[in-house]
Amino acid sequence: MAIDLRKENIKMENLVKELNEFLADLNVFYRKVQNYHWNITGKNFFVMHEKLEEYYDKINEQIDEIAEHILILGKQPLGTMKDYLQITKIVEAKNEKIKEEDVINNIITDYNTLLQKSIKIKEEAEKQKCYETSSMIDEYILEYGKNLWMLNQSKL
Repeated sequence: MAIDLRKENIKMENLVKELNEFLADLNVFYRKVQNYHWNITGKNFFVMHEKLEEYYDKINEQIDEIAEHILILGKQPLGTMKDYLQITKIVEAKNEKIKEEDVINNIITDYNTLLQKSIKIKEEAEKQKCYETSSMIDEYILEYGKNLWMLNQSKL
């Protein structure tokens, strides 16, 4: 039974497309969270300022991991803000002061976007039997779910 390499390549291209979209979302989210870190206001400033730095440091690690993973798959990761802004689902932050409640609500929306993209990548990777991608994405799904739970608890 011969393998149709063209079909296999198209399948891999679909997975890499999803990974590059995820990379774009992560990059724009990174800038957004860092912007919030600089511009947040409110009674919990010190706690939120520190937490936002924790988030963007972790996102930066994920950016590197996803880009390197795309290279491991033999493909090219996107690398410019222009590329990212054309395909991201994350809305950029404005250059202005922002209240902590708005930051929390916006980050919840964005973590939901990242969680849904992670699940989509996991499903595609499983379908393509690309288990190294599937395994890597498990960590993201767990992390985003936990972050969402914690952020939602802070609104109670």
